[in-house]
Amino acid sequence: MNIFKNLFAASPFAPLQSHMEKVASCVKKLEELYEANMAEDHERVAELAQEISLLEHSADLTKNEIRNNLHSGLFLAVNRGDLLDILSTQDTIADSAEDIGIQMTFKKLKPITAIADDLKTFLLKNTASVAHSHEIIREMDELVNSSFSGKEAEKVKTMVDEVAYMEHQVDVIQRELLKKLFNLENELHYTDFTLWLQIIRSIASLSNNAENLANRVRMLLDVK
Repeated sequence: MNIFKNLFAASPFAPLQSHMEKVASCVKKLEELYEANMAEDHERVAELAQEISLLEHSADLTKNEIRNNLHSGLFLAVNRGDLLDILSTQDTIADSAEDIGIQMTFKKLKPITAIADDLKTFLLKNTASVAHSHEIIREMDELVNSSFSGKEAEKVKTMVDEVAYMEHQVDVIQRELLKKLFNLENELHYTDFTLWLQIIRSIASLSNNAENLANRVRMLLDVK
């Protein structure tokens, strides 16, 4: 029996928790990536983008191993399809982090000092929402032990609501950030403007996917 079968035997969520740890490691690199861009250290930006890609690849390998071992004959306390949905949603977060890293290397992208503070706040709010969804995944063993009910279930539902509120805060910040970016349109080179626009949208996808992940868990609670 391989490591993933052993993990599934111990807990239906242990492999997903292992995968989410790798997903979170991708996202944690993004603040350092932002700081490297602010310092116009393009070599470090490229190094960090490569590190994120390697971490995302490692998460992909874990994802594939989980899918290969999550066969229909394996006895699980929860629906196989629900586990795969959670796994797929976690995967989108790592993909978004990799996209941001890659986009930051398309050219020697100059930071926009006029929106630098807003952009950092925006990034940190997005990564915080991912971290909070990570905490929800860490709670899954306790949910199984409590049969998806009682105080533990209520605790997780509250955490899901918190992720939803964080995503709302991100939306508000994004609107203001985009207004400022569009007001700078005539001061920026066209390629810089469009690339920053793309990066902001990719950053926003972190909290969107974090909310989707939290909602997947909430749906599991509602079914139970």
